Amino acid sequence: MPEVAGMATMDWGSDVVAAVLRSLDLKFAALVPGASYRGLHDSIVNYLENENPEMLLCLHEEHAVAIAHGYAKVTNKPMLAIVHSNVGLMHATMAIFNAWCDRAPVLILGANGPVDAMKRRPWIDWIHTSQDMGALVRSYTKWDDQPGSPGAAIESILRAHQIADTAPKGPTFVVLDAAIQEERLAAPIAIPSPEKFAVPHAAVPSHEDVQRVLSALRAAKHPVILAGRCANTVAAWDERVALAEALKAGVITRTGATFPTDHPLHLGTAGRPAARQALREADVILDLDSLDLAGILSQAKVEGTATVISCSVDRYIHNGWSMDYQALPAVDVSIAAVPDTLVTALVAALGHPKPAAYTPVAATPSKNGNGAVASAGIIGIEAFSAEVSRALSGIEICYSRFPAGVDERCFTFRHPLDFVGGGGGGGVGGGPGIAVGVALALRGTSRLPVCITGDGDFLMGVTAIWTAVASKIPLLIIVANNRSFFNDEVHQEHLAIVRGRDTTRKWIGQRIDGPPPDLAGFARAQGAIAIGPVEARENIGPALAEAVAHVRAGHVCVVEVIVAPEYAEGKAASVTATEMRQPVSRG
Repeated sequence: MPEVAGMATMDWGSDVVAAVLRSLDLKFAALVPGASYRGLHDSIVNYLENENPEMLLCLHEEHAVAIAHGYAKVTNKPMLAIVHSNVGLMHATMAIFNAWCDRAPVLILGANGPVDAMKRRPWIDWIHTSQDMGALVRSYTKWDDQPGSPGAAIESILRAHQIADTAPKGPTFVVLDAAIQEERLAAPIAIPSPEKFAVPHAAVPSHEDVQRVLSALRAAKHPVILAGRCANTVAAWDERVALAEALKAGVITRTGATFPTDHPLHLGTAGRPAARQALREADVILDLDSLDLAGILSQAKVEGTATVISCSVDRYIHNGWSMDYQALPAVDVSIAAVPDTLVTALVAALGHPKPAAYTPVAATPSKNGNGAVASAGIIGIEAFSAEVSRALSGIEICYSRFPAGVDERCFTFRHPLDFVGGGGGGGVGGGPGIAVGVALALRGTSRLPVCITGDGDFLMGVTAIWTAVASKIPLLIIVANNRSFFNDEVHQEHLAIVRGRDTTRKWIGQRIDGPPPDLAGFARAQGAIAIGPVEARENIGPALAEAVAHVRAGHVCVVEVIVAPEYAEGKAASVTATEMRQPVSRG
């Protein structure tokens, strides 16, 4: 590789790695420092002058990977995360699993103590050296490697980047031997052009499949589209809208913003009564890579009368360790292609219609906060949802998260970046880090990044906020603080009912109270501006107006709102005894 102006001479093994990273235009590297990759650290600072990638200092490896995950949710491109040795990798595992379940492309570099035992320092290098380190995460990464030389590292990183960014996307992991990083080169090593290792074009459906699907949809009287893992570009969004309008098909969403929620054809999110009813009445169901298609159809009690067409390449990432592939759906037509390519082909076959102007359908939240708990002077979760939506209306927002209990019907999405979806694997504590990554990707744009999260998620991930403050990444975090791991209260209540036991004791071992943690104080400790706790409904709007002004000025602001421990009507509180027998995560 020719020397670049402003760069030091390529003298060390880690300089080779740094040069490859720059060639891939990886703009940021989220990391927690560690001696196992001190060579690479030096190369980024002194060989690359901390540009492309620029280091983002984190306080926990879980946050480093979560930030890269959030960045990928907006950009659809891999970001770099670096973790220290086996101990850092063990810290990062939950965030890697979240990215895996979310099909988010993340390039993770790890490091090993010297594989050559003769080069290890006493004690510390021994406990930080592992045989087959990739085995720790092999079941939830797409590929891993430990190259044996600086030259071999070039191909490893190029391959890891390519695989991470190929659909179905996901995290990849490359381990760098500390000794190889600190190996002195006899001469600089040429870095090949990354264009030679570009991501292949997405898999597309055959002409026959397109015609077969189009014939079924045209003949349908009650077609329904399940908009699942779809591209978040405006072009892809417009094609989905145009397809639904041309076919007069109802649309059900689930993960993120994939269709305008105030469109007359939007039937709500999967699991809502209107969506279930529409699926039962449908004669053709077009699935665009939905998360848990079999579960959606089962929950709606679809009895096999509809023709089910599924378009997805997700099967190519499944393995025997993780059950994130969900139940096996029974379908009539299975198309192994990226779903957006099928939509593009269908729209083309229909003559390239464009989205039409429509009269927005007003949101219909259930009780708007007038439940029983509201009369006790506590902000109900539906009141909270309505007030937040009202306070932020008219602002170009990108939501990165909603807590389980929030009434999403209060929020209107008209753009694919209005909501980028949840955290993937349901790992509590991932929300703040993912939010920082989303905000990083949006920094310098007009769109305001907003994370609405619960107290448990916030407390486990709070130090990720420090990175946003230190790196000047504007972000608004709203904490719906019910002072409980409430999802588990619901589960304990149902289990007590099944067993005929006292339900009033469901809160034991669940409530985050006595004393309640000072969430606003935790935020201030990271250098963020904090507002709250807000304990009256009428104060939510003014608090958020102040917070938005702070974020617009370039700051990180956290607003703590005390809410009732409850779910919005029709949400996760309706756990059945049968569902209670299944393994569940904390949420």
